[in-house]
Amino acid sequence: MYDVARLAGVSQPTVSRVLSQSEDVSQISKETRRRVLAAVEQLGYRPNAVARSLRTQKTRTIALLLADLSNGFYHPIARAVQKIAREHDYEVLISSSDHLHENEIHFCEIVLSRGIDGVLMAPQRLTMEELSHYVSQTNIPFVALGEHVDHPNIDIVFVDDEKATYETTRWLIEERGHRRIGYFGVPPFLPPGPGRTRGFLRAMEEAGLSVNPNHMQEGDFTLESGKQAARALLATGGNLPTALMVINDLMAIGAILTLQEAGLRVPDDIAVVGFDDIPEATIVRPALTTIAQDAYDIGQKMATALFERIENPDIGERRVYESTYKLIPRQSA
Repeated sequence: MYDVARLAGVSQPTVSRVLSQSEDVSQISKETRRRVLAAVEQLGYRPNAVARSLRTQKTRTIALLLADLSNGFYHPIARAVQKIAREHDYEVLISSSDHLHENEIHFCEIVLSRGIDGVLMAPQRLTMEELSHYVSQTNIPFVALGEHVDHPNIDIVFVDDEKATYETTRWLIEERGHRRIGYFGVPPFLPPGPGRTRGFLRAMEEAGLSVNPNHMQEGDFTLESGKQAARALLATGGNLPTALMVINDLMAIGAILTLQEAGLRVPDDIAVVGFDDIPEATIVRPALTTIAQDAYDIGQKMATALFERIENPDIGERRVYESTYKLIPRQSA
């Protein structure tokens, strides 16, 4: 900056005001600003972000933790967050936990050590005690995805998973005539597993339908676990369900592939419904009937809430934002 000032024939504070676009930059003449910018271009000067953060106590960086970057559901969330961050002249540090507790812990430790200005996260393994510990160690705002995050200082964005699964199971019963329906979920400690499972079981109970325990299988949201759940279902023998409600699209697609390999026709022998509406849902054959979440809207709501808190730390207690869902009927059911 000293070299830029000397070449432009101005003071170092003037260079700083021009480059930082401070409020009083309008008091600097156009000719002076032109000379400063010309000197910057000639010297190839780039402001030192570390030095700037020491002065302003802002890194102009936020961190985003997603559960699985290989899952297309999270891609629109990341795009929306990056778009809004760039509008605020911020960068985004993106990390994937891969559903592992140690990765979520590592992310929080990095956030505390790197001087991040705000955090967006989709936590699945962190306990509320652990999350509270990390929030208490810093003054930066946190925004989370999911109703399971219940902390007075963390804004949340959520989709009503229980209602969405309940309504779709009722659709299978009332509109498609299924009476024997199975469910592929995840262990109860993995969100949004509990809500979606409750929705399925409530719909079955209200319709007076029993659920065969053999038709209830668990996975971990991945394509491979969907295949494994389908293999476990086939191995039980007996009457198979005529329809499957599956907790997410990747597992649903894995189930379809395995059922087809076993010689079953989808949906003639067994219908399959997923959740998320990832891009692959329209590629698999038959195309996947699914509950569509508006992932881009989720990302927008999360990022908007975060920057509101960054710019106004006195907002107060947590805010709750609900995003939308809708059933997308396709050929698999």
